[in-house]
Amino acid sequence: MTAPDRPATASSSGQAPRYWWAWSLASAVSIVLVGSIFAVLALVVGLTRDLPEIPNAETLVVSTVVVDRNDRLLRPFTTPEGRWRLPVGIDAVDRRYLDMLIAYEDKNYYSHSGIDWQAMLRAGMQFVGAGGRIVSGGSTLSMQVARLIDRTPTGNLAAKIRQMALADRLEQSLSKDEILTLYLTLAPFGGNIEGVRAASLSWFGKEPARLTTAEAALLVALPQSPEARRPDRDADAARMSRDRVLDRLTGAGLLSPDEAEFAKREPVPSARRDFPLLAPHLARTAVANAPQSRHIALTVDLGLQQSLETLAAARAAIMGPDVSVGIVVADLGSGEVLASVGSAGLLATRSDGFVDMTRAERSPGSTLKPLIYGLAFELGLAHPESLIADRPTGFSGYDPVNFDGLNHGTVTMRQALTQSLNVPAVIVLDAVGPARLLARLKRANVQPVLPDTAMPGLAIGLGGVGVTLRDLVSLYGAIARGGAPFDLIDGAGPARTWNGARPHVLDELAAWYVSDILAGVPPPHNGAPGRIAYKTGTSYGYRDAWSIGFDGKTVIGVWVGRPDGASMPGLTGISAAAPLLFESFDRLGAPATPLPRAPSGAILAANAQLPLPLRNFRHPNAALVARSPAPEITFPSDGVDVDLGLSEGYAASLVVKVRNGVPPFTYFLDGDPVVRADFARQTSLSPEGPGFVTLSVVDADGQSDIVKVFLR
Repeated sequence: MTAPDRPATASSSGQAPRYWWAWSLASAVSIVLVGSIFAVLALVVGLTRDLPEIPNAETLVVSTVVVDRNDRLLRPFTTPEGRWRLPVGIDAVDRRYLDMLIAYEDKNYYSHSGIDWQAMLRAGMQFVGAGGRIVSGGSTLSMQVARLIDRTPTGNLAAKIRQMALADRLEQSLSKDEILTLYLTLAPFGGNIEGVRAASLSWFGKEPARLTTAEAALLVALPQSPEARRPDRDADAARMSRDRVLDRLTGAGLLSPDEAEFAKREPVPSARRDFPLLAPHLARTAVANAPQSRHIALTVDLGLQQSLETLAAARAAIMGPDVSVGIVVADLGSGEVLASVGSAGLLATRSDGFVDMTRAERSPGSTLKPLIYGLAFELGLAHPESLIADRPTGFSGYDPVNFDGLNHGTVTMRQALTQSLNVPAVIVLDAVGPARLLARLKRANVQPVLPDTAMPGLAIGLGGVGVTLRDLVSLYGAIARGGAPFDLIDGAGPARTWNGARPHVLDELAAWYVSDILAGVPPPHNGAPGRIAYKTGTSYGYRDAWSIGFDGKTVIGVWVGRPDGASMPGLTGISAAAPLLFESFDRLGAPATPLPRAPSGAILAANAQLPLPLRNFRHPNAALVARSPAPEITFPSDGVDVDLGLSEGYAASLVVKVRNGVPPFTYFLDGDPVVRADFARQTSLSPEGPGFVTLSVVDADGQSDIVKVFLR
């Protein structure tokens, strides 16, 4: 009988088991699988070893933006890499755009944790089916932000692994809104444009807070292929990509078919818009003073700034391509600069538009005269109605002359300032002292620059000193505020601090006297009398034209000229700068605010009613100006024949005219007093008959003139 079969066992000779191959295959597969897992893990670890730091609102590098007093964009600056990447928040973006973006790019954005595994599975199957080529990325918005932070490409598996790892970190570190804000800031939109705010400004010329359906769809489409779909390079490609977004969103039920069709009819932009460039000089100064700041708020008002920049450019264009304009507008209550126009155009090459003419040191011409007269009023040397002589006067070799080359005889201080006469101004400055004038300028925040560190002389009263337009606005602001110092605040730099009480530039009464006089200066052709108090100035050689004025609320300064300092014959403050000043006030958009009323102690009287010490300007050097020029009979002239028809028996009158001298006047005919006139400089005499007569006049100071004429 045969023994039954038994399971095969290893023989004593070491024969292999019957199923050795199965055990070998299982072992090999296990080894490969474990090795693959370790290899994949090693790959993942290697790819994710040096992931970038997670940025936040404080650390993300963005463009510096300069805004106005109401947070409206004046001027952005590129990042150090030359990119337009403007900071933006979710609340500053059209909600419809955000809904369209999430619906199109990542409909599960608020439910996943950075990776949408369903989308990734679909993308993986497409990857295998396409032979290792990525067809659909399956990237969430978080992964797209990760790619933008990591600056990795989009078409390979290694980059995708890094993006997934970084997206996971993003979700752990930031909120969904913070991640979305990063996308809104970093997404590419063609060229050096990054972020939805820069894109909206560049392609549509407006902030992204209010977008049309078509605009929102285009902004959704562009980041997918920003260079190929750039509207300025291929408007058709941009339009087709926008329309595909509209179609998909219609299919998803986010848009109605009618709304989508209407949006498709809206043209796409064909060129980039310029970014805002308002208050460029002031913005540049602000960035230079705070280079690390990303958001700088100036005190200017965007609407007024834009209006005055347009005005300056238009007026400069009329006067010639080499002409520039500077304008400063400030609020008298706060000192805040409401507009600062540094030139007629930043990009104007012939007129050196890059030069900020509000800060350029120039000769002020006659614009310091109000302070000179104000000092005389404060020191009790004069009253606005005091008389002063406008006659040829020399000061140790310095012989000032009036702008028109004429002398006007005895005038009031009011007339001398209103007519901007040079000789009386220098006489007054000689009395109050150039050193005192400079000291008061410094109280007004003016930083006068003397040539070659020279000692202050009388020439500074007529423009022999360097000041800026901002300096003069500070000075006139102080006068308008009753002499109180006036600090300009613009947000471009730290506010100036002072220790202790600051002395006034002028006392209140003197400042009011000056303001009252300036309110009576005749306006230019486009101005209304009495609207503002103002003064003009023209520097030597017609190089600078000035006009500075104020009402009860606002002070404005205007400069016109060539930045290179070249002469412009015919350029004057009244013809070039004053019209700009008055139009600038018109563009404030509000009626003029009345000037303050006279303070207590003001003497409102004509010269004859003034106290005797104030009837004439009192100079410490009585020999210089205490006595006015002697009266002069201007008609009839000495030695002439005057035909009055006396030989025919007519009873005619002889008209006599006088200039200079101090009224009242007494007129004499052949030595006999015949007429006494209080202030009249013309009278009529009745001669007895034809022949030679002697005419003479004596003024209040006892000075006289005499002529001899023959009457017929």
